[in-house]
Amino acid sequence: THTHTLKGQVLCDITQKGYEKKRSKLIRAYVPHPGGTLIHSLSSSRTLQHIDRSVFIQLTNTISSLSNTISPPDVHSEAVQAVLARHVESKVAVPMPSKRRSLVVQTSMDAYTPPGETHTHTHTSGYDMIMSVLSHLGSTSSSSSSTQSGGSGNAGRLADSLAHTHLSHPHLKHSTPPDVTGYSSDSSHSHSHPHPNSERHIGTIARNTQKYGNAERMETGDGVPVSSRVSAKIQQLVNTLKMPRRPPLREFFVDDFEELLEVQQPDPKQRRPEGAEMLAVRGEDLGVVTNWPPSLEAALQRWGTISPKAPCLTSLDTTGKPLYVLTYGKLWSRSVKLAFNILHKLGSKQEPMVRPGDRVALVFPNNDPVAFMVAFYGCLLAEVVPVPIEVPLTRKDAGSQQIGFLLGSCGVTVALTSDACHKGLPKSATGEIPQFRGWPKLLWFVTESKHLSKPPRDWFPHIKDANSDTAYIEYKTCKDGSVLGVTVMRIALLTHCQALTQSCGYTEAETIVNVLDFKKDVGLWHGILTSVMNMMHVISVPYSLMKVNPLSWIQKVYHFKAKVACVKSRDMHWALVAHREQKDISLSSLRMLLVADGSNPWSISSCDAFLNVFQSKGLRSEVICPCASSPEALTVAIRRPVEDSSQPPGRGVLSMQGLSYSVVRVDTEERLSVLTVQDVGTVMPGALVCVVKPDGVPLLCKTDEIGELCVCSVATGTSYYGLTGMTKNTFEVFPVASGGGLVSEYAFVRTGLLGFVGPGGLVFISGKMDGLIVVSGRRHNADDIIATALAVEPMKFIYRGRIAVFSVTVLHDERIVVVAEQRPDSTEEDSFQWMSRVLQAIDSIHGVGVFCLGLVPANTLPKTPLGGLHLSETKQLYLEGGLHPCNVLMCPHTCVTNLPKPRQKQPEIGPASVMVGNLVSGKRIAMASGRDLGQTDDNDQFLFLSEVLQWRSQTTPEHILYTLLSSRVTHAHTSLTCLQLHKRAERVAALLLERGGLQEGDHIALVYPPGIDLIAAFYGCLYAGCVPITVRPPHPQNISTTLPTVKMIVEVSRSACVMTTAVICKLLRSKEAVATVDIRNWPPVLDTDDLPKKKSPALYKPCNPDALAYLDFSVSTTGMLAGVQISHNAVGAFCRSVKLQCELYPSREVAICLDPYCGLGFVLWCLCSVYSGHQSILIPPVELESNPALWLLAVSQLRVRDTFCSYSVMELCTKGLGLQTEALKARGLDLSRVRACVVVAEERPRMSLTHSFSKLFKDLGLVNLAICLQGTSGPDPTTVYVDMRALRHDRVRLVERGSPHSLPLMESGKILPGVRIIIANPETKGPLGDSHLGEIWVHSAHNGSGYYSGYGEEVLQSDHFISRLSFGDTSTVWARTGYLGFLRRTELTDASGERHDALYVVGALEEAMELRGMRYHPIDIETSVIRTHQSIMECAVFPWTNLLVVVVELEGSEQEALDLVPMVTKAVLEEHYLIVGVVVVTDIGVIPINSRGEKQRMHLRDGFLQDQLDPIYVAYNM
Repeated sequence: THTHTLKGQVLCDITQKGYEKKRSKLIRAYVPHPGGTLIHSLSSSRTLQHIDRSVFIQLTNTISSLSNTISPPDVHSEAVQAVLARHVESKVAVPMPSKRRSLVVQTSMDAYTPPGETHTHTHTSGYDMIMSVLSHLGSTSSSSSSTQSGGSGNAGRLADSLAHTHLSHPHLKHSTPPDVTGYSSDSSHSHSHPHPNSERHIGTIARNTQKYGNAERMETGDGVPVSSRVSAKIQQLVNTLKMPRRPPLREFFVDDFEELLEVQQPDPKQRRPEGAEMLAVRGEDLGVVTNWPPSLEAALQRWGTISPKAPCLTSLDTTGKPLYVLTYGKLWSRSVKLAFNILHKLGSKQEPMVRPGDRVALVFPNNDPVAFMVAFYGCLLAEVVPVPIEVPLTRKDAGSQQIGFLLGSCGVTVALTSDACHKGLPKSATGEIPQFRGWPKLLWFVTESKHLSKPPRDWFPHIKDANSDTAYIEYKTCKDGSVLGVTVMRIALLTHCQALTQSCGYTEAETIVNVLDFKKDVGLWHGILTSVMNMMHVISVPYSLMKVNPLSWIQKVYHFKAKVACVKSRDMHWALVAHREQKDISLSSLRMLLVADGSNPWSISSCDAFLNVFQSKGLRSEVICPCASSPEALTVAIRRPVEDSSQPPGRGVLSMQGLSYSVVRVDTEERLSVLTVQDVGTVMPGALVCVVKPDGVPLLCKTDEIGELCVCSVATGTSYYGLTGMTKNTFEVFPVASGGGLVSEYAFVRTGLLGFVGPGGLVFISGKMDGLIVVSGRRHNADDIIATALAVEPMKFIYRGRIAVFSVTVLHDERIVVVAEQRPDSTEEDSFQWMSRVLQAIDSIHGVGVFCLGLVPANTLPKTPLGGLHLSETKQLYLEGGLHPCNVLMCPHTCVTNLPKPRQKQPEIGPASVMVGNLVSGKRIAMASGRDLGQTDDNDQFLFLSEVLQWRSQTTPEHILYTLLSSRVTHAHTSLTCLQLHKRAERVAALLLERGGLQEGDHIALVYPPGIDLIAAFYGCLYAGCVPITVRPPHPQNISTTLPTVKMIVEVSRSACVMTTAVICKLLRSKEAVATVDIRNWPPVLDTDDLPKKKSPALYKPCNPDALAYLDFSVSTTGMLAGVQISHNAVGAFCRSVKLQCELYPSREVAICLDPYCGLGFVLWCLCSVYSGHQSILIPPVELESNPALWLLAVSQLRVRDTFCSYSVMELCTKGLGLQTEALKARGLDLSRVRACVVVAEERPRMSLTHSFSKLFKDLGLVNLAICLQGTSGPDPTTVYVDMRALRHDRVRLVERGSPHSLPLMESGKILPGVRIIIANPETKGPLGDSHLGEIWVHSAHNGSGYYSGYGEEVLQSDHFISRLSFGDTSTVWARTGYLGFLRRTELTDASGERHDALYVVGALEEAMELRGMRYHPIDIETSVIRTHQSIMECAVFPWTNLLVVVVELEGSEQEALDLVPMVTKAVLEEHYLIVGVVVVTDIGVIPINSRGEKQRMHLRDGFLQDQLDPIYVAYNM
């Protein structure tokens, strides 16, 4: 709450009228005048040099003329309100995050509009909507009240209604939503020219297409209809982000591989200091008074013996009654007694524990000043060094660990404490005081007289004159939380007391009321030290009493007729809040009200408001004396109490813009962003002060430049105890003039205070070094940002004093974080609204964006022992994700302006130049092939698999082909020989022909669980001449989501009938199934559990090898359902290829733990054994959920050499058996015979999973695991590290392991025999060179022959199967895999002696995201996100309208959900240079995963947009 005064205006008239006049002058520039023009008051900015002193230091007695009745509201908050009113007109809206009920303490039902509900009022403009939210702002007209916004006045509806203003016309259809990632400078909608009544539809194109129904829905890029709620919020976010915010990024060149971050260019508007170089300012001489004592102990001895009855200190209880009065006599005798005991009663006579000069800790609570004072003077008399610290309340107190480090470094072994405090310390079971975390071992010594021995008559302390020995050590907490000890010498202590006595005009026996902490800083200097030098009487008001009765200190001033009071602005503020017209108080006795934190720029508001209210109680304006101090330099400046009120205090109204460039400008163009500072008086007697540049060489500043104050005086600290380097930089500074000469031969001390010296030698402080935040070259002060936040509807949502502002480094610049405690009674909407207004206010007044604004529940931020906020612990919690906020608003889009420039795609180079280019640079075209398929086997005479089975059933009828394992049944019952399989297949064929009455070539859906029935049914179909399609059965626990997929495959494949087991038949007819899909549309369902006894009359003889053998239906990771046609030829070629590669022959056994429904899983499960004759041990992956060890135990017991699995199986084993390896060893699990474990997957190999799997089971004999599809002939799979940044530009750049931005890629197995591979450009279809990223194309005999759609739309994706290169070898026909990868020729050789070509799969083309012109693979971003916090179990990302949406699954309490938002946003920014648009936190298991263990990101996207995820929290980053 600042009171701003305008330059050159003498404000003697602060009546209501005058106040109105001044207010309108201040705010005039922002209020549109009736004529519609904006009038800007033009005034040139002038430097201090040119300013008449009477102007700068307003010659006003502003205050005394204030009438008691009018209390003008604070102009700073008015400035903030005016700024917000301006924002309302610019139509910026922030989408409100959505939160699950359980997280919302007090929710209003209106915030949760059900997803299909749309608002009826389509005429409301966006302006009205926001007005209904920000309707508290002064002069908004009632027409925009909340009645129009769809009947609900809640901010929670803001998001919906706002989105509807953009989507409200039925004939406006959204095209693919606009790109918001590029900054466009020529955007047509800038803030300055609002067109009357023009409503903006950003990114909408008018098309006269009627929407289906009357529901207003938006379509995604894929044409997926989406319910309006979530997508409307996203659309609103997109629209908000499109507003031109920061100046557009400058053009600069991107070096070939290094992505440069935007370098901050100097601002052309930057102010520069223009004044002359300053001169050091000298305080008045320290007038040596004859009767000043030679040392403080001497003063104590003098008063203790001359006037022992004089009161020295009165302590109060929590009711405010005097508890104890310590007289000077008592203080003297007790201190002497304690000094004797410290020196002679600790340790033994020969080995005393404490010798003069040793450090001793003083641990006293804030309500016991008497014991502390005795202990402090006892130490001074014993010549030991007291180190006063806070009482550790718990073992894990905020910051107490750092205090422990200080004690350790000071070599403290003894802690003095009071009886009560000793009893209150935490104790172990034995009654010992435990060692606090980080603390040295201490002897606790109680200082009460009754516990001490009397000194002998002849023992007296040795009282010397003040010398350069250390008197005491004061602790100081740094910005990073570390604690330093500032040593103060005895001579400095005495000189400081003398300087304070002189500047404050202290006289003997004055009464002083002290509210400050008496252990350090101003409270210690005035209330414990200087008071004794002058025999004054101190009334100590404890913090505990202030909490109960904030007016207590004023009552004590009145009661004791005190002359002086020492307070902080907090105490004045509390008194104001608690003040009701009390009768029994008067402040007329005060001659000095010392404001200890007067250097804080916003203490001025407390001073003014306090004076305004208490003037009627006798408070005089000249009594208020702010001072500036720091632990290193002690008191730097203090305003002197004056008898006459003719000399008014100094005021400066400084431009915030100027301050951010360290320049003092009194007048500003933008009248609203100003900071009013009050002077803190003049330099201390006997001191020399100058202002130097804060960083680097201590050069003197100019007169109109802000710098760090340095003091040269006897009365300062001397060092940081034990830290010589830091001491040198702080306590031994020699300021340099521009000419190079030193200012003084004596060293100065840096005070840590930022400010300047104004006319008349008045010192002005504008901030602290600790609170300095440098964002893109401009300096901001944490305290100023707090003041702005508090001015936005102050005291309503957050507690004053419970707000922390700090900076975190993200992407090479500091970013501002604001964390505040929210009042328990504020609602979600209210606090969110408050947050968005704070962001706007800070942005306008300080010209800086806030990276993260978080609200936490009341009383949850770490406190210092005196109740203040512990800043560094708060920051630490934020960084670790331990704040548990209840509301978070991130604004990375507005803050982060130094991202690399979005990449522009270069025009493609023509074919000829590519060929020439590759030839010149010696690059070979990236091609590779497996070995030849070689000579024929005896079963190669058959063209059809059905013939192979018949041949095997005659030649080796008893040979076992299949063994099915399950956790419930032993192997014996479930083997299947060649003959048994043949017989069952015959009976299935008979069933089809008789009961089904099916024709040759009909399609049949096989809906079976993984097992033998499936295989029999498959061969039965071949025997009957039908085309089988294997379909995963619906999940009994989850029919509603799994059954529609089954139905879809049956429909798309045009199946003539469905074959299945009795159990599944029953399931398909169950109530849930009927509720999910219409059973009447199903084709006939045949149950194969009761097969006909007789075989079919004649088996079907296939004749055309190119005819369809079966259809392979699968759902891709992007959620597309596709059926691939596989011919008989392809089946034979594929089986042969696998047989050669894996060396399969009848005597081999292979364990298969895969789902048998599509791809390689199906081929291995159903086809390979029949073709090659080996025994397949089948383990359904579903069994591993109940018994994770089943697969590995089978491999071990049956001594299997080769096994096949999927990543999901590996994950189940790794997670399920992680802690059981010892138990498994005991059960005899031995994997030493395993030669190859083949992981069947389409995606990029998961290195971390295979690595942890190998590591976990290596004790069980799993050695050198070749995890790939390979036989004995090839080398082991290789791993390379590629640069992730180059990969985004579709380039492959190999780097060393562990280098920054490196990504490990594992070779994707060996290329099968008979397969050729080439890497092609997916856009131009040209061949690419070695180590270039492109699409993997395959040519082989077993390629699929096309997609099956059943609707005659084969053209749909025909080029997937019959693609040709655009140049080079244009005759070969290739199949496109849809996967990006590269080939790399290695140094290794394969069996034929050729150099081995390794194939690396990077990711699916359709999954890759184009963001900022670069190609990102979701898995890379997901890996970064999962690493950020231990509670993130799984993550999936997808793009939506060029915004990146990150979905994370949270393991842990829902309270942690909001911690993840800042962490996720930061990780993705730092590692991928991407700004996350939306963060969704969900429960475990929400991210859909297919049978191959791959994430279904597009299903997830649709679920999110249709609001089906039930997320815990959704954050929309601004």
